Amino acid sequence: MAELRSSHEREADELTQDARQLLLELDRDVPGAAQATGECRPPLDVVDTATAVEVVMDVPGVPASALRVYVRRDTVLVVGAKIAAPSPSGARYHIAERSSGRFARAVRLSGTVDANRAEARVEAGLLHVVLPRVEDRRGRRILIPVDTA
Repeated sequence: MAELRSSHEREADELTQDARQLLLELDRDVPGAAQATGECRPPLDVVDTATAVEVVMDVPGVPASALRVYVRRDTVLVVGAKIAAPSPSGARYHIAERSSGRFARAVRLSGTVDANRAEARVEAGLLHVVLPRVEDRRGRRILIPVDTA
């Protein structure tokens, strides 16, 4: 008997495939991305306001060209590559806290957003993804004009 998969499992598989595809694009388009073997997990905040949902992610040293932002249903997927700075020949690290490598972060959104009006920008080491909310018209009086035929 064929096993039925839940919609959450299908969505997770789709996001995984999307992340892999976007990482392949980065490998192709961003010099050094394919060689970035480290793991990086940039911290992020999700800010929910009356007019928008904003995802703010720390991406110091990551150019906009090394970032991909994708929306599928109620999830924002951010994929990127932070390339490590080259070490001087013969140098040894005493402390190494700055991570580098490729990353993929998925954020499930609450409420309905208008992905077609979404904006993303990198400013001062922060990625800002702003997803405007779809205005809820339930409970509001909306006048509908009546024409004559």
